[in-house]
Amino acid sequence: MTQETQESESAYCVRIETDAGQSSTVPIAVLTPKQLETFLQSGFKKLAQEAGVKGARIHVERTIAADYEQVLREVAACLFSAKARAA
Repeated sequence: MTQETQESESAYCVRIETDAGQSSTVPIAVLTPKQLETFLQSGFKKLAQEAGVKGARIHVERTIAADYEQVLREVAACLFSAKARAA
C-alpha cells in the first residue's frame, strides 16, 4: 500500500446496537484508516464505558462525511440513552 493510499480520506457510517435492543445509526467522518482504527479500538470503547453500557456492538459502512465532534455527541447520546432505558 502506498503512502498516498494509506492517507486517503474515507467516510463511514456507524450503527450502534446495545444488548437492550436499542440501536442508532451515526454518520462519522474519518480521514484515514488509522483514525478509523483508533475510533474502533479506543474512542467507542471509552464512550461505552463512560455511559456504563456493556455489550454494545458497532457495524461500520462507508458513507458521506459528517462533523467528527457531532458524531461523538451523537454516539454519547445513544449510549447514555441506552443505559437510561435499561435501568
